[in-house]
Amino acid sequence: MRLRFKQIRVLLFHALFWTAVWFFFVYFFSYNSVDTAYAIWFSSCLLPLTIMLTYYVVYKLIPGFLLTRKYLKFFLYSFYTLVFSSYFIVLAIYACLIFLLDFNIAIMPPMSKNFLFILILVYLIVVLVSFVSVLNHNFKTDSRNKELQNKILATQLQIKEQELHYLKRQIHPHFLFNTLNTIYGFALKQSKHTPDIILKLSNLLDYILYQINKPKVNLKEEVMHIKEYVELEKIRFQDTLKVTFDTNEIDDDIQVPPMLLIPFVENAFKHGDIKDGFLQLEIEIEARNNLLDFKIRNTILQTDDNNELQGIGLENIRKRLDLHYKEKYKLEIKTDEHWFSVKLRILNLNAISNV
Repeated sequence: MRLRFKQIRVLLFHALFWTAVWFFFVYFFSYNSVDTAYAIWFSSCLLPLTIMLTYYVVYKLIPGFLLTRKYLKFFLYSFYTLVFSSYFIVLAIYACLIFLLDFNIAIMPPMSKNFLFILILVYLIVVLVSFVSVLNHNFKTDSRNKELQNKILATQLQIKEQELHYLKRQIHPHFLFNTLNTIYGFALKQSKHTPDIILKLSNLLDYILYQINKPKVNLKEEVMHIKEYVELEKIRFQDTLKVTFDTNEIDDDIQVPPMLLIPFVENAFKHGDIKDGFLQLEIEIEARNNLLDFKIRNTILQTDDNNELQGIGLENIRKRLDLHYKEKYKLEIKTDEHWFSVKLRILNLNAISNV
């Protein structure tokens, strides 16, 4: 039903347009003439020729040759069309002169005598309709291209979002496994630290189970949970842990993706080694002027180049950084004299992608 209505609307528009063209012809051919009847008949003879010529150019020449960039054939067939149309215009002039005026050229309206003027008038309509047709084609092409681009962008965004959610889901069980193991160990010993551990864990659980679904969190909140995680590990390691934690005063409006830095800390505890009686960690966080510097290093016993690939956390964080801060961050991971070091610099915190 909708298609039929559209077709009727198109037909009605064409009919109204060619009616307007007919009145346009009548107006010009009756100029400086009292013989309106001849102008009407001559316009009526010229109109079908104009219609056929216009539709041939619009539906055959333009889509068949111009839009397909067959320019040589387009100009060749356009020349043929001009020749044949000129021939039929001359026939129309003489036919009307013979059958309507009995070959009395003296009473023929002046505008209908001028072949060049008639040819220009006909091709004015042809060129006008062709121009509108090409514009319409370009508009539809641009619309389709934009629609296709939007679909591609939407698909890329969906893939990006799914990849990021997959990475987040990988973080959850690994993080929880380490923390619950700590609680389990202290519960077996009936340690007095167990309630304190559970309280700190409840804050971390709220963060990793609920806040992580947000695209952004305050950096200050991320740092606070890092400190809570370190406190949990201090209880677990007791006297075998030394942690140095330095951070500047962080503005409340600085935001980062949730769980951006915690996996580095988790990795340090998981893969760090006790050396000379202590597992040593050094953490530095500085945020200023839309720039974030994060440094962490921990003691290790083996200087193995594969250390930088240990754990899900570091691989995930690298992928998440690519998703959120592509080409706007620097990540350096290295081992040096029984130290495993990570340096992260985010060059533009405001460039975070809201996925």
